[in-house]
Amino acid sequence: MDTPLSTIAVVGLGTMGAGIADVLARAGREVIGIDVSDTAAARAVAALEASTARAVARERITEEERQDVLARFRTFSDLQAAAGADLVIEVVPESYEAKQEVFRALDGIVRPDAILATGTNALSVTRLAADSAHPERVLGLHFFTPVQAMKLVEVVSSVLTDPRAVDAVTRLAQDLGKEPVAVGDRAGFIADGLLFGYLNQAAAMYEAKYASREDIDAAMKLGCGLPMGPLALLDLIGVDTARTVLEAMYASSHDRLHAPAPILKQLSEAGLTGRKAGRGFYTYAAPGSDEVVRDALTPPTSTEGGGGREVRSVGVAGSGTMASGIAEVFAKAGYEVVLAARSQEKADTAKARIATSLDRSVSRGRMTAEARDAVLALITPAGTLDAFDGVDLAVEAVAEDLAVKQDLFARLDKICKPGAVLATTTSSLPVVACARATTRPQDVIGMHFFNPAPAMKLVEIVRTVLTGDDVHATVREVTAKIRKHPVDCGDRAGFIVNALLFPYLNNAVKMVQEHYATLDDIDAAMKLGGGYPMGPFELLDVVGLDVSLAIEQVLHREFRDPGLAPAPLLEHLVAAGCLGRKTGRGFREYARR
Repeated sequence: MDTPLSTIAVVGLGTMGAGIADVLARAGREVIGIDVSDTAAARAVAALEASTARAVARERITEEERQDVLARFRTFSDLQAAAGADLVIEVVPESYEAKQEVFRALDGIVRPDAILATGTNALSVTRLAADSAHPERVLGLHFFTPVQAMKLVEVVSSVLTDPRAVDAVTRLAQDLGKEPVAVGDRAGFIADGLLFGYLNQAAAMYEAKYASREDIDAAMKLGCGLPMGPLALLDLIGVDTARTVLEAMYASSHDRLHAPAPILKQLSEAGLTGRKAGRGFYTYAAPGSDEVVRDALTPPTSTEGGGGREVRSVGVAGSGTMASGIAEVFAKAGYEVVLAARSQEKADTAKARIATSLDRSVSRGRMTAEARDAVLALITPAGTLDAFDGVDLAVEAVAEDLAVKQDLFARLDKICKPGAVLATTTSSLPVVACARATTRPQDVIGMHFFNPAPAMKLVEIVRTVLTGDDVHATVREVTAKIRKHPVDCGDRAGFIVNALLFPYLNNAVKMVQEHYATLDDIDAAMKLGGGYPMGPFELLDVVGLDVSLAIEQVLHREFRDPGLAPAPLLEHLVAAGCLGRKTGRGFREYARR
């Protein structure tokens, strides 16, 4: 095990195996590719030829270097070819039977000091190792697809693994330019352990017809900055693969959030496994294609249905960051805006905050000084809600407290003219409870902006069972005019984004609470392995632990799923006043400003 890993066999030359072989060959390793399918082996060779040709065209390597890389990759159909390998990485289908068959055969083929690695992302490494003649040399080496681009490699050791084997593959991962993270043997490890629960909930949300596939995917991309929506990602991973991973996770955790959504079984058994089949949650131009084509579920090209009320002036109630950001968005779109706060001084301060924001845009060349002045001229600060008597749309952005919002809506009901649309920006409270505080619940709707409102493109439009069709149409039309992307959802806790985001964050806290992984390793895993813009603990500290806890409590009360109960560690930190960046300490400590 102390021998340098210079000759490496890759068993299974599907997308993942071919990617691993590519990275190894480029890093100067002799690579033995093994697959019972000649077609798979030929595709792996062709993929390496194509990727290295692109590298030559981009002047990243020379043609001579390319030929050296190609010469280092040889393919075979028999496991006997692995006899001289220092390391064997199996990437065969995610099945104990298939993987155990490979490991048993390798026991009689490879040298006693060779390391055997499984590429599983869900199965028990310990169980696979225990079935081997030399369990101390078996570990997990979990790459992420596309292997060439994704930096994370999870190095999984069991209680039987020799630390020297772990050290050897960790050095190899570093030599490949990857970021190795050491993890224990638990279904899903870090990245997939967090990712697949989130994907499963998205599938269940779609199956319940709560929101369309397009709106679910757009919400998570635009609201969280994710590189891909969850349903599109399930199609890329493979619906059948996701189901297998979730079944393994559920067998280990017994958490209902990991119990595969029935739609995953239905699609899998119908052969609708995603991109590789040409159809999954979406329909694709051909099997293996990434081009989504229209099908019976594709929404009309135009989102403008018409039939809405005319909106020329907008009232924004509140004086915080969200209220001023929303007022800025409407004024930039040419609407006359009344910005009302509890006092004239607070309203003036909120408008000054908008002026500062616009000044930054001017200094960065994003708008002219004349355009800034025109936007500011459209905003009228007011110290009383009475100024809303003539607005066509009233948007509240006050404290996330139901009693406060209900009181405000009762006042808006008396002040605003007949036909005015009344919108709440709540992120988790029931919109219908605000509507019932008025005598015109048909005019009330949710319009959930994301912070910072001027930058974030998403608006969740939340209609209640009482919301009028024309009110819904009005808000969709207005959202398009302010250059935001509207997604429709029903009036239930969390809507789309928070209902999917916060259980994922809560599960990350549980991982730390259970001493499975560190804050840094979890954050690194989700950024490097999932392409997330922020790790879960970075995000929790930015959002605020108190805000996060409140949202998780609302979700738990609404759905009554034990898996949604807030992690005790989060509750303890909030009780101790450690609320994140705003207090200087949350999951991490921050320098005081």
